[in-house]
Amino acid sequence: MELDRRGDLPLHEQLERTLRDAIRGGRLEAGAPLPSSRRLAAELDVSRGVVTSAYGQLAAEGYLQTKQGAPVRVARGVRAQPPRPPTPSLVAQFAYDFSPGLPDLAGFPRDRWLRSLRSAWRETALDAVGYGDPRGVPELREALADYLGRVRGAAAAPEHLLVCTGFRQGLSLTCRWLRGNGVEHVALEDPGWHAQRLIVEEAGLTVTPIPVDADGIDVPALSESGADAVVVTPTHQFPTGVALSAQRRAELIEWAERGDRLIIEDDYDAELCRERVGALQGLAPDRVLYIGSASKRLTPGMRLGWMLPPSWLSWALISAKAIEDAGSEIAGQLALADFIARGELERHLRRMRLRYAQRRETLLAALARELPDWRPYESGGGLHLLTFLPDHVDEPALLAAAARHGVGIEGLSLHSYTGGCPPGLVLGHAHMAQPAIERGVQLLSDALDATAGSSRLRSALPRKCVDVPDLGSLLQD
Repeated sequence: MELDRRGDLPLHEQLERTLRDAIRGGRLEAGAPLPSSRRLAAELDVSRGVVTSAYGQLAAEGYLQTKQGAPVRVARGVRAQPPRPPTPSLVAQFAYDFSPGLPDLAGFPRDRWLRSLRSAWRETALDAVGYGDPRGVPELREALADYLGRVRGAAAAPEHLLVCTGFRQGLSLTCRWLRGNGVEHVALEDPGWHAQRLIVEEAGLTVTPIPVDADGIDVPALSESGADAVVVTPTHQFPTGVALSAQRRAELIEWAERGDRLIIEDDYDAELCRERVGALQGLAPDRVLYIGSASKRLTPGMRLGWMLPPSWLSWALISAKAIEDAGSEIAGQLALADFIARGELERHLRRMRLRYAQRRETLLAALARELPDWRPYESGGGLHLLTFLPDHVDEPALLAAAARHGVGIEGLSLHSYTGGCPPGLVLGHAHMAQPAIERGVQLLSDALDATAGSSRLRSALPRKCVDVPDLGSLLQD
């Protein structure tokens, strides 16, 4: 046992930690006697008070037993703990990861963000970092209201805007409110983001899948479903990438107004698409609950999102947010408010839009060269690309083979609620450099060879993105 007399930690705390670790590790077994305080102090060349202080603390914590006239012993109830193994990540790691939804993490403007963060801490009032408004700091709500109104065409009022941790929390709060007000069924786009189904079902609601075609969600099918709420991605449908047509937008709003129903709009990456269609919420703010986040626009780890609920729903969601976590963390909110106000967010999005378009072209060219019989569905850009596979390809087997080759991909079946989709892949390309995209596609080709035993069919298709005009027929049984 050695004590560092030059260290910052007091000697009695060093002794406490050494003895505690020895007991936990099993080097000092339950019931084992320890030297008297006088003897141990002499051996360590410290004052007796150092030892008695350490013994007293460990006895208070239950590690030692002390009794007048008896030796100090390790407590009988203490059990040795095995060495703690390294904590593995719950997220699979791949050398070439085509998982959709990840922005370019290396492109995050760290220096500009740090400037906003420093500015926020320097200029904000002291009481801003206490328990504040559960809706979020006023500076961010005002900056977001201005940004969403100007860039997304939303009808944004700061008093109704609610800052949350992202789309997941926004949808979760909404679903719990729906359940508490007698709603039983929530309609989701099919195919659609699989996490939506998990959130809806966790709230005790039943998912009603509604098919999607080249114009977006099938509103007549929605009308026949009996659902009182629907979650849609109208600007850039996930995973197909189609935009909800003007006629469908009008039909969807009419559906909501006719039955006093709620539309939940997931506006996850609109500013990163080639054609930036305005938010659906701007057409019907009393029927549409708008949810956006920083996850695709900046980085998912920021855990910041925003909700624009109808005025009649805002107080219920604000109350639910206040009960759940009393409001989102403050530092990021203040920094994001400054980041938006200085125009940094829009500059960053312009840079990323160009970069993602270049990476998308690289992916399309690589697919045409390496896998010409795959059928990429041309859509409005963004962070991912849907490609349909030849009918003979076993999608689950391809996913497994790709993982063995160090390639992470998501199958279209993951996002299908009815199982009626053809085999396909949802390929994210935003966070991978262009050489990595090309190498990843080559490995995908190798993985396909491994699944088919080199028997795959290579048709004489033109070496370019294959147009799939009838998306609806591909997504039907």
